[in-house]
Amino acid sequence: MTQTSEAPAAIEEQKPTSRPGIHRAWFVAAVTFVTIIGAAAFRSLPGLLIDPLHADFGWSRGTIGAAVSINLALYGLTAPFAAALMDRFGIRRVVAVALTVIALGSGLTVWMTAAWQLLLCWGLLVGLGSGSMALAFAATVTNRWFTERRGLVSGILTAASASGQLIFLPLLSWIVTRHDWRPAAVTVALAALAVVPFVWLLLRDHPADVGAKPYGAREFVPKPAAVRGAARRTVQVLFSAVRTGPFWLLAGTFAICGASTNGLVQTHFVPAAHDHGMPVTAAASLLAVIGVFDVVGTIASGWFTDRFSPRRLLAVYYALRGVSLLFLPMLLAPAVHPPMIFFIVFYGLDWVATVPPTLALCREHYGDDSAIVFGWVLASHQVGAALVAFLGGAARDVFGSYDVVWYASGALCAAAALMALVIRRRPVSPVPAAV
Repeated sequence: MTQTSEAPAAIEEQKPTSRPGIHRAWFVAAVTFVTIIGAAAFRSLPGLLIDPLHADFGWSRGTIGAAVSINLALYGLTAPFAAALMDRFGIRRVVAVALTVIALGSGLTVWMTAAWQLLLCWGLLVGLGSGSMALAFAATVTNRWFTERRGLVSGILTAASASGQLIFLPLLSWIVTRHDWRPAAVTVALAALAVVPFVWLLLRDHPADVGAKPYGAREFVPKPAAVRGAARRTVQVLFSAVRTGPFWLLAGTFAICGASTNGLVQTHFVPAAHDHGMPVTAAASLLAVIGVFDVVGTIASGWFTDRFSPRRLLAVYYALRGVSLLFLPMLLAPAVHPPMIFFIVFYGLDWVATVPPTLALCREHYGDDSAIVFGWVLASHQVGAALVAFLGGAARDVFGSYDVVWYASGALCAAAALMALVIRRRPVSPVPAAV
């Protein structure tokens, strides 16, 4: 009788319990949000380093842009493998290690004396670490912890990067202006390290770890077994995805997205504005204001994605971004004036509004493999960003101006709008990846 009565009790203890109050998924999303904010410091610094490194070491803007280019390319190419590693080792371990690598790479730049060391520290180490902290992290958390409000949550987590930019850009620009670039690099390293305890203590890999259902799910979802062969699975998912048309359209549009945001504006806006006589702190503050409206635009985009056609949203976003970039060369001036403020607000609302609908289309077409597929789509985003980060600096060296880069990016955004419209509406059946 004793064994019979205890067995049901043991079984009952393993069942998820429904507790009143805020669902645990929202706490996980909050920790993820704070983590991405802390890691955003490294994304705020490259545009502030171009002129100081050029002045200190005499390196050309093309050479410095090459380091940023490597960083951006690795940021993207690491992302799909990071998504698979999270399936193998868990979100918490992968993110904690990534933050540590970012801190190491940023901290070591203080002692560099040659250009190859910049390529190694800021290009390789920070690129690898940041790739594991890419949007695939947000996609994995969203897919595991939410079955409802995914568009909204992906918008909020995407906006975290812009929030970090808002926090760190004015601070880092002030440090660079008043105390040189080295203290700014140390600040980035400390910011990354400060987030590690939050990740390790508060982040959980799956709702089943705490006996909860994903938000909006009607049934308890068991935690899947660790997926071995992360690298092989990542490549196999890619081979499956490249046989479908939507992948190429999503990758192409997102490459243009990266070229027109991270590669162009985030890397070259501050030096371009400085070329027109604007103080670095003022230009950095404008870039931070873009982050303010980016938060609003991205969260709104997530809300729209839950209600409207993602491909039509993408077409509108890219078209509006292209128009704004065509006007930017006429707006740059020594002082901040109302038309420039209008550009900052308009462009900020569109900065990464493309992420929620792109994520939604990946989920629609690729199901359980969507996080890894999005990682590869993000890789194309960063390859586009890397090319323009380098080409923008090279164009400035050759032409003495960034104007040709602004115009070319505006034309590319128009092409992306057309590409988004031809993405198939009907979802394709995902090709399961062999494990």
